Amino acid sequence: MAEQKSITFEAAMEQLEQIVERLEEGDVPLEESIDLFQQGMALSKVCHSKLQNIEKKMDTIMKDNGESEPFLVQDDEK
Repeated sequence: MAEQKSITFEAAMEQLEQIVERLEEGDVPLEESIDLFQQGMALSKVCHSKLQNIEKKMDTIMKDNGESEPFLVQDDEK
């Protein structure tokens, strides 16, 4: 699993998509299906973790003077 931690988000998503396609084919033996499912779950956790880290980074932005402040998204709807 250590190698999956160093994988990029895009590469993990690509591998996850390949696993889903393979499982959707339906002609995968049970044991292989279980292995693929486990690999997919591990990749899903990696992607989720990477997204959470990015969200944390995006929660604050730097002002011109170097101070950080919360990042708030403004709605265009009023």
